[in-house]
Amino acid sequence: MIAYHDREWGVPVHDDNVFFEFLLLEGAQAGLSWNTILAKRERYRKLFAEFDPKRVARFGEAKLERMLADPGIVRNRLKVYGAVRNAKAFLRVQREFGSFDAFVWAFVGRKPVRGGWKNPSQVPATTLVSDKLSADLRRRGFTFVGSTICYSFMQAVGLVNDHVTSCFRYSQCR
Repeated sequence: MIAYHDREWGVPVHDDNVFFEFLLLEGAQAGLSWNTILAKRERYRKLFAEFDPKRVARFGEAKLERMLADPGIVRNRLKVYGAVRNAKAFLRVQREFGSFDAFVWAFVGRKPVRGGWKNPSQVPATTLVSDKLSADLRRRGFTFVGSTICYSFMQAVGLVNDHVTSCFRYSQCR
């Protein structure tokens, strides 16, 4: 977790495949710990075609059923099948907006929102923006995108900088 925090969490992302990776992983994490998902990340990367939404969108039932037997990922049928549904929705967003990057950064005015929290207990689990993102993604056919998952996604990809103000990463993640 320290390496993830120090190198990745909160760093602004502009790569659509990274956005897709975090949407998939945040959805897989629902009800579980982020540590569990990070420990399985490399297996997810391999099974989910390096998080290429075009390839994941083409996964068929036989492939998904084989994936459900793999202990290297969270073997939840709704989450695994949901990844294909999300890949298809992700591709529709890319077609409509030119990129997922253009779509998602519009929710925060194209620059990271800085939390300015002094201690972790102040960090919210959801915000009005995560509520709006969640509703928009659901309307577009995404699954496992509730407001809490969306807020975690926003934190992970740097749409929101929720490093506490005393953290060395707070000023680095702009």
